[in-house]
Amino acid sequence: MNPISSIPALSGKIILVTGANKGIGLSTVKHLARKGAKVYLGARNENRATDAISQLQKDGISPGTVEWLPCDLSTPEAAKAAGEKFLEKENRLDILVNNAAVMADFRDKEKPGKKSDDGIPEMLMVNHIGHFQLTKTLLPLLIKTSEEPNSDVRIVVVASDSHDSSSAKDPAIQFKTIEDLKKDYATVKMPMLARYCVSKLANVLFMKQLQRRLSAESHNITCLAIDPGTVNTFGHLLPYPWISKILLRFLAKTPDEGAWNSCFAAGSPDIKEHSEKYKGAFLMPVGKITPPSANAQKEELGEDLWKTTEDYLNSLGL
Repeated sequence: MNPISSIPALSGKIILVTGANKGIGLSTVKHLARKGAKVYLGARNENRATDAISQLQKDGISPGTVEWLPCDLSTPEAAKAAGEKFLEKENRLDILVNNAAVMADFRDKEKPGKKSDDGIPEMLMVNHIGHFQLTKTLLPLLIKTSEEPNSDVRIVVVASDSHDSSSAKDPAIQFKTIEDLKKDYATVKMPMLARYCVSKLANVLFMKQLQRRLSAESHNITCLAIDPGTVNTFGHLLPYPWISKILLRFLAKTPDEGAWNSCFAAGSPDIKEHSEKYKGAFLMPVGKITPPSANAQKEELGEDLWKTTEDYLNSLGL
């Protein structure tokens, strides 16, 4: 189901999409800009962002506009700086789409993967901690916007159904200490896949815990996590890339189609009309409320992840 036609005009809305210079993120920017929104394309590299915006303008994004926001989520400090840069530019934020992600590279199943200087795996750093810090920095503005008449503020987390795979489905998984955040799953089969799945579990847990906190304080903000489906954006990360790319053309969605669920979560009028049903929901394509994994539904696990992430950020002085 293509939801784009059912999304109303978004004129006057300010939107930020992270990881948006290619793939699903870029298509999300395009779809939402064409509805009249001002969309910030969050990306690390200025040249790639500029090239992406030039291509969007050639394809046509009227009546909306797109602007680059320097957005590096590889360290909490950089993520905070990205949020502060946005706050310098705008006095409202209607929709935040946390889309950026480090993907699993299946070309080397045993590849150790990058880590931060203090030992946090890159996938958890970018996919969860960076977005946690960015959202934390922008949250006062999101709350302020939500207090305006007829507001419809949303926080969309692009997760994956893989949050219920590999080590992420281990009933004994925990996030009680900073050392738990540093776990690299080096002893399990396909460690890189395990790290990716755990980062996606963290996405869903974060979203649900954020919704609980906002609702407890009576803030009218809807938080959702979504699965985009299998999208033709990662063929180069599979074994025999040239064969994989050909197969994915037939078996996977295009990035434009892969962005449909993000756009539904960001713009569907049904979500505003039935907000209590959607708050804290996990959406499978397109717009289907689906129970997330057993681990993702553990409120205590979400609380632990939140507290430990804050403890880690506090240790950095953030």
